Amino acid sequence: MKRAHAVMTLALALVLSAAALAQTPNFAGKWAVVPDPSAQSPGGLGLSAVIKQDATTLTVTRTTQMGEVTSVYKLDGSESKNTLNFQGNAIDQISKVKWDGGTLKVDTTMSFDGNPVNVTMAMSLDGSGNLVVVSTRPDFQGGGAPVTTKATYKKAE
Repeated sequence: MKRAHAVMTLALALVLSAAALAQTPNFAGKWAVVPDPSAQSPGGLGLSAVIKQDATTLTVTRTTQMGEVTSVYKLDGSESKNTLNFQGNAIDQISKVKWDGGTLKVDTTMSFDGNPVNVTMAMSLDGSGNLVVVSTRPDFQGGGAPVTTKATYKKAE
């Protein structure tokens, strides 16, 4: 009886471990945006991105209108510091990530001319294996409500 209980406990532990691993997808690869004629800008990761992922970090290199931008995020929830060079200014970005099921949520804060700015990004894979990125940022031009964009990326390789 004790042996059957031990076997069942081990089997349950393996199933739960597999379920936990299944909830954290691997976003590694080269990704290209799927054009959306209704979108004003590609948003998310720009026109294309290369993502490297291991057990502790996610490295995203984006091709944007400002050139190539690389950000490294710590997957353990601790702060990650990246620097964005924009119009001759170095802007420090502090990000924290957390997993919400199969979605990786990145919350980033920075300062523009002494004003705090918060940007969020949620990354997940859809049923076809496409990368879906939902980003929310302030309305820098109009000063209105935050702007949310959704972009879909296909693996380029």
